[in-house]
Amino acid sequence: MALKKKPVTGMKDILPREMEIRDYVIGLMKETYRSYGFLPIETPCVEHIENLCSKQGGDNEKLIFKILKRGEKLKIDTAQEEQDLVDGGLRYDLTVPLARYYSNHSSELPSPFKAMQIGNVWRADRPQRGRFRQFMQCDIDILGEAGCLAEIELILATTAMLGKLGFKNFTVCINDRSILKAMAAYSGFAEEDYDNVFIVLDKMDKIGREGVAGELEEMGYPKENVEKYLELFGDALPGVEGIRFLKKKLGLFLKQETADNMERIISSVEAAKEAEFRVRFDPTLVRGQSYYTGTIFEVIMDDFGGSVAGGGRYDKMIGKFTGQDTPACGFSIGFERIVMLLLEIRFREAGGRKRI
Repeated sequence: MALKKKPVTGMKDILPREMEIRDYVIGLMKETYRSYGFLPIETPCVEHIENLCSKQGGDNEKLIFKILKRGEKLKIDTAQEEQDLVDGGLRYDLTVPLARYYSNHSSELPSPFKAMQIGNVWRADRPQRGRFRQFMQCDIDILGEAGCLAEIELILATTAMLGKLGFKNFTVCINDRSILKAMAAYSGFAEEDYDNVFIVLDKMDKIGREGVAGELEEMGYPKENVEKYLELFGDALPGVEGIRFLKKKLGLFLKQETADNMERIISSVEAAKEAEFRVRFDPTLVRGQSYYTGTIFEVIMDDFGGSVAGGGRYDKMIGKFTGQDTPACGFSIGFERIVMLLLEIRFREAGGRKRI
């Protein structure tokens, strides 16, 4: 029987013309991020299965490529459950490995620690445009900085890099998990229902306000709560004005410090940005990872029709390893999507010829 010459489904071979662009993008990332003080690190592609399945990765934990025990440790005949067979897995992102890395080496690292990590990750996801089962992630994180200076610097570094690649007029959407919770509490939803409400809210850009209202009511939530909730999104404005509106509207449900930090981030980024882009407060932004604890953000690019970068604050994750919480915030670029857009641009500029 002949061997298979095509790569495994969801993975791909990379031809020289694409490799040239990939190397260029990685080089520019390293140069830009180093200029902002980020230090390169590396973690293994295989992580302990307990770390990967610690209920911090949301739906990604359902997509882990798991690794069987080896040699004498693999006892298939007597195994009764999965943990008897599996002790590791391929990392699904770079954040959980970074938290383990920092908890293991914090005494050897500066504080705050500004980390840059570039490497492949794996998810057993359904392949589609710009999404593969093996793909490169490029993360920058600031650990040990509790103030909003971390968010400001992460956004400025990421957008500066995108600007150097020739992208312009993209949008940085920003929100805070505390604002999401305050809006839900103000509207009368119980705390145990927040995650279910947010899952539906995350569909707003696809199904609209009426669709969100319909789904929430079908789930059994009172109509008056749903209407009160959705009125907040109709009135909120996209900039600093939107934060001020919610601060006044939500009253004691929203901490003054949270609103002030959001204002400070938006105004500081607008004042110091190097690239051409918009900053928009987006109260519908959810981001699905369960480890986010505060500020969350995404970069939306019209050319792609979706997000090409995202991140946020995850102050509780390192404490899972050390028993002591450490402030942490990170931003991850969708490397494969960026490369795909650059390839398409070069393809168009070449008049539709395959050679770029």
